[in-house]
Amino acid sequence: PKPHPVIAAAQAAGVPVDNDIGLFFRSFSSPTWDNFQSLPKIIAVTGSNGKSTTSALIHHILTQTGRPSQLAGNIGRGVLDLEQAIDGEVVVLELSSYQTELARALTPDVGVFTNLSPDHLDRHGGEGGYFAAKRRLFAEGGPDRAVIGVDEPEGLFLAGQLSESASDDRVIRISSGQKLTGPGWQVYARKGFLSEMRKGRQIASVDLRELPGLAGAHNHQNACAAYSACRAVGISPKAIAEALASFKGLAHRSQLVAEDGGLRFINDSKATNLASAANALAAFDKVRWICGGLQKDGGLEALNAALSPVIKAYVMGREAADFARQLSCPSAVCTTMQAAVAQAISEAEPGETILLAPAAASFDQYDNFEQRGDDFIAEVHRYLAAK
Repeated sequence: PKPHPVIAAAQAAGVPVDNDIGLFFRSFSSPTWDNFQSLPKIIAVTGSNGKSTTSALIHHILTQTGRPSQLAGNIGRGVLDLEQAIDGEVVVLELSSYQTELARALTPDVGVFTNLSPDHLDRHGGEGGYFAAKRRLFAEGGPDRAVIGVDEPEGLFLAGQLSESASDDRVIRISSGQKLTGPGWQVYARKGFLSEMRKGRQIASVDLRELPGLAGAHNHQNACAAYSACRAVGISPKAIAEALASFKGLAHRSQLVAEDGGLRFINDSKATNLASAANALAAFDKVRWICGGLQKDGGLEALNAALSPVIKAYVMGREAADFARQLSCPSAVCTTMQAAVAQAISEAEPGETILLAPAAASFDQYDNFEQRGDDFIAEVHRYLAAK
């Protein structure tokens, strides 16, 4: 899209344009740091999916292990509302493509790239522009350390671009789908176990299978990213493992709402694109799937390969009929959350999961994904109270 007229006029006149993220990076250091034993650091997280969980998990690990930390950016507070960093502190920033696109200075100590899937294409003019906005976090010489998800071609490309050699351990490659080998630094999750490898040797292993706040392969990727970022700032594997066990997860992201009568109710309202919805579906068996909303560019065909756990879809939203038509699984056009939850419950059997994972934006019926998730929770609680 065309820039705002004021921005366009500034650019035409050669006036620098920046946002709060750029201003924060440029003003982060302080003369008081001369007396610090350990200089403050910034960990910045970007990617398509998992940014919020990864950022919150990094912050949780740091605080649980006694490291002072603040969380801001696209989650929590605005960066200009943060307190001046103290000795040894780590500021954790979640950064969207909108934020990285406009910031003039992006100089984190540790940069994290979780993954890439099509999103916000109308804003960035296609997948190339979207990836370019994310990559800006690793430009200008790049961070001191980069944590890169390599399960997609873009991540593989970025990791290769940032590495001077195969053994360059300034880049930590992470995966939730494959065993990573080589002389460099890798962290991967397979069969429920996280493994850290460095210079061809296993450094640590963490059992992820019974962590309630990190269920599913997509959360195992988040765990790999957070683990790697914390290792990059000196936290030990044992301390990280202990902190992972106490992480409760975030609202609206694979959130367990209730269990009743053999039914499980999961709120993943943040699953607003196809990849995040597919990840949510893959975490469960026997799914009654509540979905729908404002579709994003490209249609739903790519999602059909992920629908094997789905018993039936209950489609809500203004585009419900068209949404349902594109699905390869049985579906019902419900239009509203109330109708979708009611019908899913009426048809569900013990052992099944009723999952809200919309695969669409919320703005046709709600102000944001949080309001949509809260509506799902309210409908579930209304059902339980009426039993």
